[in-house]
Order: sequence, then structure tokens, then C-alpha cells
Amino acid sequence: MAIIIILAFMALFILGFPVVVAIAVPALVYVIMQGFPLELMAQRMTYALDSFPLVAVPVFIFVGSLMNQSGITGHIYRFAQTLGGRVPGGLAQVNVIGSLVFSGTSGAALADISGLGRIQIKAMTEAGFTRSYSAAVTGASAVVGPIFPPSIPLVIYGSVTSVSVVQLLVAGILPAIFYTVLLMLTVAFLSFRYNHPRSSRWPTAREVWTTFVKAAPALFAPVLLVGGMLNGMFTPTEAASVTVAYVLFIALFVYRGLTWRRFRFALFETIKTTSAVLIIVSAAALFGWVMAVEQLPQMFTLALLTISTDPLILLLVVNVLLLIVGMFLDSTTATLLVAPLVAAPLVMAGVDPVHLGIIFVFNLMIGLLTPPLGLALFTLSDVAKISMWSILRAVLPFYVPLVVALIVMTLWPDLTLWLPRLLQ
Repeated sequence: MAIIIILAFMALFILGFPVVVAIAVPALVYVIMQGFPLELMAQRMTYALDSFPLVAVPVFIFVGSLMNQSGITGHIYRFAQTLGGRVPGGLAQVNVIGSLVFSGTSGAALADISGLGRIQIKAMTEAGFTRSYSAAVTGASAVVGPIFPPSIPLVIYGSVTSVSVVQLLVAGILPAIFYTVLLMLTVAFLSFRYNHPRSSRWPTAREVWTTFVKAAPALFAPVLLVGGMLNGMFTPTEAASVTVAYVLFIALFVYRGLTWRRFRFALFETIKTTSAVLIIVSAAALFGWVMAVEQLPQMFTLALLTISTDPLILLLVVNVLLLIVGMFLDSTTATLLVAPLVAAPLVMAGVDPVHLGIIFVFNLMIGLLTPPLGLALFTLSDVAKISMWSILRAVLPFYVPLVVALIVMTLWPDLTLWLPRLLQ
């Protein structure tokens, strides 16, 4: 029966039904066929949303929307432009730096692309970069958002697998910085090879200081968030709320770019995005309950441990599985459906659950840039106003740092676990 339900989900998904329908309909049919009361469906779906860590999801989404609507992202970008405009790669390097900084408040790759990405692509094309290359750099740099705190995918992963969200968020810091360095080296190599434009002069100390002073209040937001969690002052959910209060304060009294109309738009965007995420969470919870009744997790655990009990071998197998899953499913759906299946056997084999969480999410972020359902590619196509295939051709060189970073994260657990161990 479990196999039939999975095949039904895949059939509905391939036929073009919304993901939530493809998940919920087979589960509902199962509930009816097995004679369970229909109230059970509503109970399981509602119970999944009764999670304190999940409260952080809409709050982090609201932070990103507020920063976009109040113009704070523009100050971040101008500071990054002053620092990196002259280095090899020019505005492409600025794109990478800006994405790392903005990821410290948005927590989502698509939020980075939709917000800061519009500014980055426009500035790069005006400076002489092709539109496809500008979009490719934006997509490759946006991947850092979901592994650098705050991270909506890591919050969801932690709530599904009962892993400490604080440890997951802290664990993502060094891998995110490592990937950013690899990405900057790739941009520098491509700039030398294709003679990409860059600023004609180095910035003066006065220019650096001026742009830094304007960006400093915004740059303090991720420091407040991460520092507060590291010191045990507040949980990730409380950190998200504190960050909202801080961003509201600087938007109203420092930058003064937040009007009532923009504030309402930020609220509307938050409600719309949150609804899309949480309805999938609730439907996936029902689907997961059906899989649990059919003992699919136990069967999957047995199948994986039959392949090998070596943690490294299992990690490599799961990497391949997640790369394939990421090509077809968005990160939220993939996390909710696949994480409960792979976490148990790998932790049983000796893989650290925090290490696995970072690898899991990073795999799915690579999927955002991989056809046929790379959501980042579709978002970039809409933002840059060019075809997805022209963006895909320009993205190809950036798969190198993505894959290298994934291999290093897999083979070198200390890159991920060093900071969380300091908290223990």
C-alpha cells in the first residue's frame, strides 16, 4: 500500500497538480480506504503546525520582506559594492558578498533572489556583464542563505527530526563561509578568463567609511541574531522576533524608508509565503503519518543498512538520493517527506544528526539550481526577464564550487561540528 501511495503522489506531481494536492489526495484516499475517521486527517494536519520552532518560519519571512520594502537591502549592497567593486570579478564579487550579508536576515534563497537579486542583476548588467551571467552569479550566491543563520529550511529540518535548531543554525556558519570563499575564487577565475569588467579604481577610506556607516545598522541585525543565540539569550524563534523588532526600528527611525503602504505589502507577502509553506507542512505530516502506519521508515532503514553500515558510504548514497530529489521537489516538501526516512538509519550508523542536517539542506539548495524543477532558475528567469535555459548555461561553471563544497562538508565533519561543540 505504501508503494501505491508513493506512486500516486509521483503520478499527480508529474501530471502538474500542485504539490500540496499531490501529497494530500493519496493520503486522504488511504484514510478513507482503511476506514479511519475523517477527523483524523484534520487532527494530524493541525498537530503538525503545533510546533514552537515553526513559529520562526513566518517571522524570518517577515524580516526579509521588511528589509526589501524599507530599502535596507540597497544600503547593504552599496557597502558591498564599495568593498568589492575593484577586485577581480567586480560587481560579481559584490553580488557574492551581498548575498552572504543579506542571508543573515532573510534565511531563504528565493527571498535573496527576489529582493537583493533585483538590485544585483540590474547593477551588473549596467556595468557590462551579460544578463545571463548576472543571473547565474545571483543564483549561485543565493544558495548560501539557507545554510547561514537564520535559515528557514534548517528550522523545518530541526522540527521534523527533533534536532536542536540552535545547533543546526550555528553549524551552518563555517560551511556557508567556506562555500562563499569557493564561489569568490570561481568568480575571480571566470573574470580573468573572460575579462569581466570591474571598477577602475580602489575606493577611498572616506567612501568605505561613509557606506559602512549607512549600512552598519543593517549589518548589526545578523550579529544580534547569531550572538543572542550563541549566548543563550533567546531561542531561534525568540531571535526571529527580536530581529523583526530591530529591523522595524531601523527602518522607521534610522533609514526612514518604510511607509504604511510598504509595511502592509510586507505583511501581505509574509502571509502569502507562510501560507504556502505551512499548508505543505500540514499535508506532508498526514502523508508521513500514512507512511509510518505502513512502516515505510523501518523498511527504508533496513534497506539502507543492508547496503552498508559505514557512515561515509551511507552519506554518499544519501547525497545522490537528495540531489535527485532536489531536482524535482522544493526544499520544504523534500525535507518533510525525505528527512524522516534518511535521518534514522544514518544516525543509527553513527552520523552526527547536526552534520547530516547541514548536508541535507545544502543538497536541496543545489537542487534549486538544477532542472527540471529548479525553483531558483524559474525565479531568476522572472527577475532577469530571460529564458531559464540561457541562465542554466551560465550556471554550469558554478556547479564546481557547489559540488566541491558538498564533498568537503561530507568528508570533513569538523567543518560543520566545530562551532556547535563550543556551545556544549
